Amino acid sequence: MPELPEVETSRRGIEPHLVGATILHAHIRNGRLRWPVSDEIYRLSDTPVLSVQRRAKISTAGAA
Repeated sequence: MPELPEVETSRRGIEPHLVGATILHAHIRNGRLRWPVSDEIYRLSDTPVLSVQRRAKISTAGAA
């Protein structure tokens, strides 16, 4: 498992490439991750990415 500085470095590295980009489609390879993935994820198509955050050792992207 990565350490916090590695996750933060990765977040900072991908942020300029993701923020402002548009989500074209969602593809779920494993629907049983930590929690079940809702079918609502498919509604993210054509949605812009507004932010990239880190919470502990997990990076997340915020969309409109």
